Amino acid sequence: MSEQNKQVVLNFINAMGKGDAEGAAPCLAPDAFTLAKGFGKFAGVRQHDLILATISAFRKLVPEGMQPVIQSVTAEGDRVVVEFEGNATLSNGASYCNQYCMVFTLQGGRIKQVNEYFCTILADEVLFPLVAAEGL
Repeated sequence: MSEQNKQVVLNFINAMGKGDAEGAAPCLAPDAFTLAKGFGKFAGVRQHDLILATISAFRKLVPEGMQPVIQSVTAEGDRVVVEFEGNATLSNGASYCNQYCMVFTLQGGRIKQVNEYFCTILADEVLFPLVAAEGL
């Protein structure tokens, strides 16, 4: 089961990087949520529909997508932990390169919960002004 769960998570990360909500949707349980840890503007809980809306909006912010560079994937039972770097060029031409650690909990082969850890200072300084300007 761990190998299947790894593949679901990697499919989700790849779809997220492309801004492909349709590709990400089958990976998520109907009651899935993400919890972005920390205290920045992106911290907090996002439920299933908002996860997919955020992925769709990502395409506007990062038209060429983000190419995740996977550093490690660890799976045990229904938990998968992925460390990766996200490298992208934003719609305003700025570079956005953040580091992530995401802890996924799966149920029935679909993602139920994601705890996200990333540099919130970088996200607030570089990404949030674009989000605000787009009204997202």
